[in-house]
Amino acid sequence: MYTAKRIQSIGSAIFSEMAVRKQQEINKGKSIIDLSIGTPDLPPSESIIEAMRKALLEPKAFHYALDGKQELKEAIKNWYYSRFNVILNSHDEILTLMGSQDGLSHLPLTILDPGDIALVPDPGYPIYFSSIELAHGQVYRMPLTENNNYLPNLNEIPDDIAAKAKLMILNYPSNPVAATANVSFFNDVVKFAQKHNIIVVHDLAYSELCFDGYRPPSFLEADGAKEIGVEINSLSKSYNMAGARFGFIVGNKSVIKNLYILKSNIDYGVFNVVQAGALQAFKEGQDFCIEIAEIYKKRRNLLVDGFYSLGWKLNTPKATMFVWAKIPQGYTSREFAFTLLEKAGIVVIPGDAFGIMGEGYIRIGLVQDEQQIELAIKQLKDSGISLV
Repeated sequence: MYTAKRIQSIGSAIFSEMAVRKQQEINKGKSIIDLSIGTPDLPPSESIIEAMRKALLEPKAFHYALDGKQELKEAIKNWYYSRFNVILNSHDEILTLMGSQDGLSHLPLTILDPGDIALVPDPGYPIYFSSIELAHGQVYRMPLTENNNYLPNLNEIPDDIAAKAKLMILNYPSNPVAATANVSFFNDVVKFAQKHNIIVVHDLAYSELCFDGYRPPSFLEADGAKEIGVEINSLSKSYNMAGARFGFIVGNKSVIKNLYILKSNIDYGVFNVVQAGALQAFKEGQDFCIEIAEIYKKRRNLLVDGFYSLGWKLNTPKATMFVWAKIPQGYTSREFAFTLLEKAGIVVIPGDAFGIMGEGYIRIGLVQDEQQIELAIKQLKDSGISLV
């Protein structure tokens, strides 16, 4: 069988390998705590589940959805105004998606021609790289370093690269590095994009998973952001609806129109039942999100403090469900991830799975309850692994 080159150039080999290695350890009878997968372990609220149950029984539940329901778009519009003080037109500046990855994977196809350059954060979420490959674009990696607070240094992007670039992808709060950005940085990005005629796509999937009084801003709060960019969000993390696949893209109407044209050729919209759950989520307001964030905060504190007590000092993230951890000396990222699994029964993802700059780090997910995190701390303590 022939395999297209575009498929040969992408993949999730390390994620699959970690899953295989995990099963091998389970088969040996070992206690395994999986802190690798970035998916909520908690359910949506009862009211969201009930709204979806009722919608499932409606006669038109299984009809094609085509475009998002106007009532739902109005809810997104109102949420953006109340949360970020950003004004949107619900008719042409909002498009519903089957999860944020739907938009992230397809949007480059509407922006890039073969050979066009996209500026991509490294480390970054794998779909950023894969989507560029699928569009036959060229990836220019913007290094994210701890010394620069994991923000790309726009001044270090060569002029010839910036002149050829058509797209820039950003993600704050970020996966995997759990970094944050402020509106001042976004203002600099807008000026850079305007100067070089670049479309900016900001992934804001973790906008509500934030701690210690921190509230992540929207990229669209920056002056002129809607002139050059869009923002993608979802209810996967904030409302525990990961499997129900609901997301949305907002901002520049021309970019959104082109994505709508593409999607009208490849899908028939978000399942009506899922839209009903999403609408209920927006009706609920922020109380549920605050409760969920508090749960993750407790997990974060327990894990960071517990590992610190063993001699492993980790940065304390202000947002996301991840801890980006520098590994002890003497290992590569993969070697340390394999060692954690084999000796401590803890599954994590090695940092190089997210880009070249991820070497020397691992990503730890706060995706198990406090009892399991306490067990992970104990197993790490008993493993004898040197954390210096």
